[in-house]
Amino acid sequence: MDILFLLIPLSVILALLIIAGLGWAVWRGQFDALEQEGERILRSD
Repeated sequence: MDILFLLIPLSVILALLIIAGLGWAVWRGQFDALEQEGERILRSD
């Protein structure tokens, strides 16, 4: 039972870090041109 006092806050911190990482990626424009990367491999240089 004592381990729950450690695991619950750690899981909340981990979830917040994941959300912060996703938010950072969205704000930095990582998901702006998803179609472009799919078409890039089809084009010849």
